[in-house]
Amino acid sequence: MPSPYDQQIEDLLAQYRDAREQAVDTRRRINEVEATVTAPRRAVKVTVGAQGQVTALEFPTNAYRTMAPKELSKLIVSTLQQARAQALEKVMETALGPLPGGLSPAALAQGDIDLRALLPEEVELPDAVRAYVEHGLGMAEGRGRE
Repeated sequence: MPSPYDQQIEDLLAQYRDAREQAVDTRRRINEVEATVTAPRRAVKVTVGAQGQVTALEFPTNAYRTMAPKELSKLIVSTLQQARAQALEKVMETALGPLPGGLSPAALAQGDIDLRALLPEEVELPDAVRAYVEHGLGMAEGRGRE
């Protein structure tokens, strides 16, 4: 005899399959993330991938030739940091999508948001599910335990 929960179980399995496909698609889109930053005077241009790895380092003009080595080094590091920050922002936006209340994915990634303040301690469940969780199948069906 089929359980009254068969349809709910099938719905949950379908939701799982959908969530899994979304996760696979999200991973694919994250892997495609790139960020490129060009320094002032176009002395250096840095491109990084989703994990912040350098995928390209270019010198689009000859401006770098007039720079002291230490100055050029600082410029490369600064430009790289900016590119990594942009890549992280893109990854977070891809992974999380729009956040409620205009929250920034970057703020979430950097730990600037208290998730306990955003997420309720108690999960809202339909009455039948709550009764089942708390008392078992008999109470969820409106019967006492026999």
